[in-house]
Amino acid sequence: MTDSAKKPSPPIRDAATLILYRFTAGQLEVLLGERAGGHAFMPNRYVFPGGRLDLADYRIRPATGLNPATAARLERARITGPRKAMALALAAIRETFEETGLRLAAPLAKPPRQASAALPKGWQGFCAGQDGQFLAPDPSSLLYVCRAVTPPQRPRRFDARFFAAPAAAASGTLAPSEELGKLHWVTPADTAKLDLPDITKLVLSKLPGWVAPDVVADPSQGVPYIRRGRDGKHAMILE
Repeated sequence: MTDSAKKPSPPIRDAATLILYRFTAGQLEVLLGERAGGHAFMPNRYVFPGGRLDLADYRIRPATGLNPATAARLERARITGPRKAMALALAAIRETFEETGLRLAAPLAKPPRQASAALPKGWQGFCAGQDGQFLAPDPSSLLYVCRAVTPPQRPRRFDARFFAAPAAAASGTLAPSEELGKLHWVTPADTAKLDLPDITKLVLSKLPGWVAPDVVADPSQGVPYIRRGRDGKHAMILE
């Protein structure tokens, strides 16, 4: 009996990732952090902020809707209806705040009832602005660019949706967390010195084209859906 037959593949869970990017002296830079060594999934690897979709991400009220290009792209994605599409974008925003201290948010002039009641788990710190101001997640700058499923036989498997957003859309002070340390703004060339997962390398190689001005606003742009089989080979289709 082979090892693959002995060890059933773990269940695939929905997840979301946010690629914050900026241009410095004409050079594209992205935010990466090193995952803590105690993690079962990709320990000590440099990755984008992100994590698992939570039920709370369906319950929080956003300040705005998705931008039209992202909404249209997600509508075409398999097993992703409008409600789930929004929850995935909000999961990417929440995870980025938890892991880096950066927040994509907007104040609400009239806070919803949940501002005075118990907020969904994981959103309390995010929504608490200065001087009692209520902040809500703002997904309007997120662009849906890629989808990837963790290969079989990994200790954790995720169906991860990758979003990209300009760094200027985020506020706050960059700060490492227990989950993601050694945060750095790096150019794709700088990452040659870092230990990156294969999917992160692939995304970085494609990112300049995905955030090009003529592509960002194009709702018809196909979104790569990447899977890798037991043979180790990547398969990519466009959704």
